[in-house]
Amino acid sequence: MILNCYLMIRQRFFCGSVLSKAYLTVAVVFFLWAGQCLAPVPCVGFSIGEERDIGEQLLFAVRSEFELLDDPDIVQYINKLGQQVLAIAGPQYFDYHFFVVKNDQFNAFAAPSGLIFFNSGLIKTMQSEDQLLSVLAHEVGHVVSRHLSRRIAKQEKVTAASLIFGLASLAVGNPALTQGLFSGALAANQTAGLNFSRQDEEQADRLAFGWLRIMGRNPTAMESMLKSMRRITRYRSEQLPPYLLTHPNPEDRLDYVQSLLEIERRKMGKPFPEDVGAFPFLRFKYRVLSQSVDPEDLRIHCANTLASTEDSVQTAMAHYGLALLSGQENNFKEAQRQLAMVRNEFPGRDILDIDLAALYIDSGELEMAVRLLRRMYQRDPTDMYCVFKLANVMSRKGKLEEAGAFYLEVAKNIPEYSQVYYELARVKSGQGERGASTFYLAKYYLYEGRIKYAKQYLRRAEKDPQVPGPLQEEAKVILKRLKELEDA
Repeated sequence: MILNCYLMIRQRFFCGSVLSKAYLTVAVVFFLWAGQCLAPVPCVGFSIGEERDIGEQLLFAVRSEFELLDDPDIVQYINKLGQQVLAIAGPQYFDYHFFVVKNDQFNAFAAPSGLIFFNSGLIKTMQSEDQLLSVLAHEVGHVVSRHLSRRIAKQEKVTAASLIFGLASLAVGNPALTQGLFSGALAANQTAGLNFSRQDEEQADRLAFGWLRIMGRNPTAMESMLKSMRRITRYRSEQLPPYLLTHPNPEDRLDYVQSLLEIERRKMGKPFPEDVGAFPFLRFKYRVLSQSVDPEDLRIHCANTLASTEDSVQTAMAHYGLALLSGQENNFKEAQRQLAMVRNEFPGRDILDIDLAALYIDSGELEMAVRLLRRMYQRDPTDMYCVFKLANVMSRKGKLEEAGAFYLEVAKNIPEYSQVYYELARVKSGQGERGASTFYLAKYYLYEGRIKYAKQYLRRAEKDPQVPGPLQEEAKVILKRLKELEDA
C-alpha cells in the first residue's frame, strides 16, 4: 500500500523540474493528511521487526529520489569506520549500513534499523577523520539507545506513510520536504516529535565520547564539530540546516563536551593523541567532493589549499583532488602526473596503485591495469574497490566469465551496490544468458529504488525457465518481501 501510493504520486508529479517537485510536495502533503485522517495507526510500541520494516522501506524511498555515492571505495571506507565504532559498542539488534548522500545540505541522520546517512555537504565541512568519527559515533549512539524508535512509539497517532516520508525528508536533508512535509503535515498531527531531545543528544554525545577514548582517538574532534555547528546556528538562524533541526542545542552540547574534555585532560595528564587518519580521510573526502560538487569549485579549493598550506599531507591530497578532476576530463596524462606526486609522498599505499589502475582502464591501457590490479588483489582480496576494477577490466577485455566472478564477489560483500547488478546483467547478456541477465537487471532496479520496474523484471525471472533455479528462488523471496512491506 505505502510503496504503491508512493510510486503513483512520484510517477504523476516528479518530472525533475523545481515546479514539478513543488507539485510533488503539495500532492504528498495532501496524501499524508488524507491518510492520517482516514487511517491513523496507534503506535503503542515499536518492535525490532517493525523497525527493520520501516528502515527497509525508508531506504527504497531515499534511493528512488536521491543519489547515493555507492562507489565501492567510498562505501568501504565509511562502513569500515562504522564497524570500528560498533566493535566497541558491543552486540547490536541490527546490521548497520552507512551511506553518503549526494546533497549539499549540512546533515547526518540515524534512521531506524541502523541506517546512517551522511550528506556530502557535511563531509565537505570536515577536516579530519576524528571529526567524521565523532559524528558517526554520535549517530550510532542514537541507534544504540533507540532514541528515534522510542520517540516514534510515544506518538499518539502516526501513519506508516507519514513516518517514512518524514524520515526520508530528514535523512536526506531536503529543505522542501523537511519543511513542507515534516514540519507541516506531521506537526499538524502531533508527530513532529522525531527530533532528538536535549537528553537524547547528551546521551549520544557521552557514548560517542567514551567510544572515541577507547579507540584511542582524539575527542576534541567533537568540540571542533560542535563549534562549526554553533557558527552555522548563529549565521543561519533564519534557515537552519536539517542537522540542527533534528540535533538541537549545539551551545549546550558544546558546554558539556568541553567539561568532559577538561575532566579527561586532568585524568590523563598528557595531550590527546593526534589524528591518525589524515591520508585515508582526505582521500575519501576528495573522492566524495569529486562526485558531488561543481568541478570548478573543487579546482579552486585544491588551488587554494596548495597556495595556503605547507602541510605535506594537505598539499599531496590537493594534488589527488586535481588528479581526480583531470581523470574526469579524460586528461589522463595530467591525471597520472598529479597522482605521481601523491604516490611519491605516500609510497607503499596500495590503494593509490588501484587509483592508477583505474586511470589505466579509463585511458584504454588495459594490460597495465591488469598487472597492477592482480598484484593488489593478491595482497588484499577483501578490497572491493580493487575487485570491482578487476571486474571492469576483465569485462573490457572480453573475459566475461572472470568478470562475472569478480562482480559476484562485490555483490556478496556490498549487496546494496546497484551498479554491480547492472554490470552483471551486461555480462550475462554478453554470455547469452538472457534469463540471468533479466534477474540481475531486476536487482539493479530494486537497489535503485525503482520498485515498479524491479517487480516487473522479478516476475519475469520468477517464471522464465531459462533463469537458473537459485536465482528464480531468490526472485520469489524478494517479491514476497516487497509484498510484505507493501502490506505492512
